[in-house]
Amino acid sequence: MNLAPLRGTILMRSLRVSMMATALAGLPLAAFAQTAAPPRPAHAVAKPKAVAPAPTAPQQAAATQGAATAKSAASDDVIARVGTTNISADQIRAYVAALGPRERAAFTQDPNLLSQAVRLMLANRLVLQEVAAKKWDQKPNIAEQLERVRESAVVELYLQQVSTPPSSFPSEDDLQKVYDANRASFLMPRQFELAQIFIAVAKDADRATEDKAKRTVEELQRKLKAPGADFAALANETSEAKTGGALGWVAETQIRPEIRSQVMALAKNAIAEPIRLDDGWHIVKLIDTKAAYTKTLPEVREPLTQQMRSERAAALRRAYLAELLKQNPPVINELALSSLLGGPTPAAR
Repeated sequence: MNLAPLRGTILMRSLRVSMMATALAGLPLAAFAQTAAPPRPAHAVAKPKAVAPAPTAPQQAAATQGAATAKSAASDDVIARVGTTNISADQIRAYVAALGPRERAAFTQDPNLLSQAVRLMLANRLVLQEVAAKKWDQKPNIAEQLERVRESAVVELYLQQVSTPPSSFPSEDDLQKVYDANRASFLMPRQFELAQIFIAVAKDADRATEDKAKRTVEELQRKLKAPGADFAALANETSEAKTGGALGWVAETQIRPEIRSQVMALAKNAIAEPIRLDDGWHIVKLIDTKAAYTKTLPEVREPLTQQMRSERAAALRRAYLAELLKQNPPVINELALSSLLGGPTPAAR
């Protein structure tokens, strides 16, 4: 259950980050990142031959779009159309295939996401038509910016390719070793299933408001102590949410200290005494308790695998770049470089 919208939350604001994210952020995976030799760059780079300038991205997109539109017009696989632009089933399949596993799974679970993506594709095609018609991308300053973007994209895609770990990484043995070394990080604290009745009162409320709130709390206490009292019904009377005051399962570390001490002393289905905090009065009911436990390897396998692959990819990228620079040491005229921007020379720094 999402607790954020609840008024008068009992959660500590500084502890809303999940335990899993915290645990995985600092895993010592360096040893595993070094187990495979990094890809070696070419020892020599041939002098490029003069070639005709490549078409810009908008020109390429316009040409591809024209061919795709012609193909789609002659077939029955047109899925979407805007203006003179068609998008075929093959194009959408190619788009989905290029996504990561998580994105593909999201599209499978929610078809509306794919519909939104297709609408965005159509909007992009219209913009590209405008660009091509106005020859906007051929303006000298725009062409230069596009070339820089293209260079950055090519470098990034290439580095991703040469630094992608093999599909067999991490092995079961690697996973087990990292899990065992970080078992304490997967400890889930004790959890409490809670409900509460909240009476909002500002910290600096006047005396009349304070007295009214206190009378409301006293009346609630009287009703709650009556035989057959219905906590959820009383919570609905004081809240617009109409959820019976349910807060769901809350980790011990996420409960505000003033309330935690009372909750920990409660028996199952017992109700704590009203607690006055800076946002108002809290009447908390303990519904159930879960003991602390350590998540098993199957429970953390997916995020742990992703973390290890990410660490390995970063290590392979660093190793590749280090080797490339070692084989081709850069030479920079620092004095001339400094003077370009009119800054102080290296000797004067």
